[in-house]
Order: sequence, then structure tokens, then C-alpha cells
Amino acid sequence: MADELRALTRLTFDELGEATGGIAQVHRAIADRAFGPVGSGPPRALHDAISGGVYAGIRRAAGLAGRAAGVAAAGRGRSLSVTPRGAAALAVLNGLRGDALEREGSDLAEPMCIRVGGRPVAPADFPDAGPRVVVFVHGLFETEYAWGSDSYGARLARDLDVTAVYVRFNSGRHISENGRSLSDLLDELVADWPVPVERIALVGHSMGGLVARSACHAGGDWTPRVRHTVSLGTPHTGTPVESAVHYAAAALGVVGETRPFAGFLRRRSAGIRDLRSGSLVDEDWRDCDPEALRAAACREVPLLDGAAHHFVAATITADPGHPFGRLVGDWLVLQPSASGRSRSRVVGFGDEAGAHVGGTHHLALLNHPAVYERLRDWLARAPRRA
Repeated sequence: MADELRALTRLTFDELGEATGGIAQVHRAIADRAFGPVGSGPPRALHDAISGGVYAGIRRAAGLAGRAAGVAAAGRGRSLSVTPRGAAALAVLNGLRGDALEREGSDLAEPMCIRVGGRPVAPADFPDAGPRVVVFVHGLFETEYAWGSDSYGARLARDLDVTAVYVRFNSGRHISENGRSLSDLLDELVADWPVPVERIALVGHSMGGLVARSACHAGGDWTPRVRHTVSLGTPHTGTPVESAVHYAAAALGVVGETRPFAGFLRRRSAGIRDLRSGSLVDEDWRDCDPEALRAAACREVPLLDGAAHHFVAATITADPGHPFGRLVGDWLVLQPSASGRSRSRVVGFGDEAGAHVGGTHHLALLNHPAVYERLRDWLARAPRRA
């Protein structure tokens, strides 16, 4: 059984040791500049010996403290992820370093699963299951709690008699990996659901919209039942925030004193990197240099045939054409990207498939009255599949 408290304690001290190493690199770079090209005599040797010993001692102490604290915190499956606060903390950690946590086999890596009341639930055991299912897929650094208490799902259950299903996943993994995991989970849902599944709708916030599209591309026994997909503030053609971080890491890596900061930025997860262009498939990242300044064009993935596809884009200005609104979008995603249209790429949404919400921000799309009205109206009109 996973012991998340112990794993988190160990990781905290490990990261403290990594931070100490970064400080040591900055110190060394400054010393190189201060001593100059001829600074290789006894003073420099003494300085290096003392400073190196101090930093090495701190890193060893952090490692020992982490192991001791991990033993002290050990318990039988002490889970933090079932509470809203604990889940939020682990969601941020997974978003930042989730791919590394998965490679290391850490108890902190969140597997793709359905959650009810914060706890994993198998499809066969889902309470009050109905034949029409709406699956909600959260975004980066989020969990199912992000949708709020009186969530879209709760209101749709009252208004349209659907069953809301909330998934949680490790948002630090590649989007294509999470897409396959979501596809596998939905295959399991269709096979084991307490009643036959008639219709499926997918609603994704931010990265969740990309994961849903990737899952549809992966395909499965569940895809013929999909009637709608709705993306809320999803960066279909990428986000400038990740591009800015990518170029900042390259710039900071040029100078010795700032190189450790570049190293910190380069530790960002695969999931974050995929947001640069809205990558949905393995070919976009496999055998590619993640630090290359000019990213190769990502593969265009068509929308799932036979389903109605909708999007909501937001701007912090009421008028989407306002210069500031066009510049910052909803603070994280620009309107053209959320609507699947950029200068060089068109995802393929219909002309009447989207909606704009003005005077709001990215996270507000998780629970907004105007968004709910659109969502309810869209899902109430189920198209016939060929």
C-alpha cells in the first residue's frame, strides 16, 4: 500500500540537497570570476576545499535527515491524496516532477483512476451509475477537487440525468501517455460499468482537453459511444508560457552564475513541455532533444469522427478583441489556441462549436455560470453517430 507521507518527507529532503548543490554551483561560478584566470594558487585551493566541504556536508546531512525522517514518518499506507489539501499538494508535485516520480516508482506518482470522495473507485463499484456518462478530466497541477463543490457534474446530473465521473491523473507525464491511460480506463469503464453505457461525453479543462483528445486518438471499445467533447481553456496549439520558460532556460544556461537556474527550469516535467505546442502523440517527443530551441512541428491529430466537439475560450477583458486580452488571453492560454486556430494550425472545430467568456481567467473556467449554461445546452443535444 502506498505510503505518501513517507515518500513526501524523503523527497523534501532530497530536494533540499539538490538546492544546496545548485547554490554550490553558483558559488563556484562567482569564485571563478573573482579569482580570475590566474587564481589557481594556495588561496583558491583553500577556498575550494573549505566551500566544497561545507556544501558536501550539507548535502550529506540533508540525505541522512531525509532517511531518518522517512523512517519516522513511515506508516501503513498513510495517504495524503484523499483530502483536498493533500491532493492539491501532490497535484502540484506531480505536475512539476510527475514523470520522474513515475520512473523512480515513487508512492507519490498518481496513477490514472476514477475518484469518488477523494478515493479510487473501480468502474464496477461506481455508486448510482447511469447509462449516460460525462467524464471530467482536470488540468495541470489539478485534481478532481478543482471542479468545486457544486460542480458542473452535480448540476448536469440534476438537469440532464447523467452520471458524472471524475478522473485524477499524474499531469507530469507526457500527454500521449496519459491519453493512453485514459483510453484504457474508459475501456474498463465500458466493460465493467454496472449498467450498459449508452453515451459518453468528455469535458477537459486546460491540459485535460489535450489528454481527452489524445485518448480519442488512441481509440478503444469506448470511442463509438462518445457523443461530445468539450475543452475549457485548452491550449490546442500551445501556450506561450511554456515557450517563454523554454527559451529562458536556454538563456540562463549561457552564463555560469545562472546555469543552475537553467538546470532547475529544465527539470520541469514532460507534461509541462508538451504544452509548448499542444503535443498529443509519442512521435512529438520520442527520440527528440527536449532542449532544442526550434521544436519540430507536432503531428496534427484530427478530432474524433462522429462526435460533436466544442470549446470555451476566455479572456480577462470583456472584449476578446481588446489588445490586452489578445496579448494575455486568460493569463495562461490565448484565445486562438483555446479555439484551435493559430496562424499556422487549425484543429478543426466547427464555426458554431465554441464560446467566448470575457472578463474572466483560466481557473474560473472550472466553475463558471456562463460555461455551465453552454455545457448544459451542448450536452442536451446528442448527435447521432454514423
